[in-house]
Amino acid sequence: MKKVVLAMSGGVDSSYTATLLQKEGYEVIGVYFKFHPNEEYHRKNIENIKKVAKLLDIEYHIEDRMQEFRDRVYQPFVDAYIAGLTPNPCALCNRVMKFTELIAFADKLGIEKVATGHYAKTDGKFIYEAKDKSKDQSYFLFNLKKEFLPRIIFPLGDMLKEDVKREALKIPLLRSIAEQKESSEICFVDRSYIDVLKEHTEVDKPGVVVNSKGKVIGEHKGYMHYTIGKRKGFRVHGAREPHYVLDIIPQKNIIVVGNKAQLAKQRVILRGLNMFMEEKSFDAYIKVRYRTHKVPCSVKIDASVAIVELKEPVFGLAKGQAGVLYDEEKVLGGGWIV
Repeated sequence: MKKVVLAMSGGVDSSYTATLLQKEGYEVIGVYFKFHPNEEYHRKNIENIKKVAKLLDIEYHIEDRMQEFRDRVYQPFVDAYIAGLTPNPCALCNRVMKFTELIAFADKLGIEKVATGHYAKTDGKFIYEAKDKSKDQSYFLFNLKKEFLPRIIFPLGDMLKEDVKREALKIPLLRSIAEQKESSEICFVDRSYIDVLKEHTEVDKPGVVVNSKGKVIGEHKGYMHYTIGKRKGFRVHGAREPHYVLDIIPQKNIIVVGNKAQLAKQRVILRGLNMFMEEKSFDAYIKVRYRTHKVPCSVKIDASVAIVELKEPVFGLAKGQAGVLYDEEKVLGGGWIV
């Protein structure tokens, strides 16, 4: 019987994925990775995994990768905010932790194929958007190593989330998992990213607000409280229109604000590229945040930098976020906005 290693989270998506893989004739070996030290979070998830393993009679493993996660994802997240950036830890984690560790674990067992409950598709050469556009996670997968793709199975790529939940509810032992509230936030952030940062640095450092000409026009409570495009939480003297954060100057604890028109950008620079194609000059679409629409653009790649000229402006372009390039539903690659 063909085998597959399934990354199990304890949620409905990976749990239902296990049933689909069995229907496709796979012997499923589950693995749950502990990435952060929230034991209550892990306890609930592992309880669910035990239920699924019992229901399907599958082998499962619990693997501790907390130190690796801290070094590769958590600390860079903290460092990015200190540097005035807006990090995307999930896209980073998928490359340096989740899929790297999943593939390594499969290699240890001598198994070729791996699977996850992501809403995405792959043909072994490219990643594609999922059928369910409201749940599509291709944006977070742009950074996967190219050599991983032939080994990955995404069973939920052609399913709608509502269908997954409905089918899971029909299976008695999965019903409680399907009914539980799902978390769509960063796994190691309980309430706010600010609470995480407060454990490592001084966040509440009042500073000045300046306009685009450098004139002091107000005050703020500490630059790490703000991301590009934010319009609340700072004071502008005599303001008669909404002001938005245009830039963050961490070295001086300054935020630069202006009107919405000043947020508009027509060019995006990407570094740290991960491309699934060889072309250096092409037309595409770019997504600069997860919950934004794709914008048509032209791309020129020089060494490890992509210069992306937009055919319509984007607003709230944040350094540190992922810029992901698409050809319709196909992910061409992407990089980190600078």
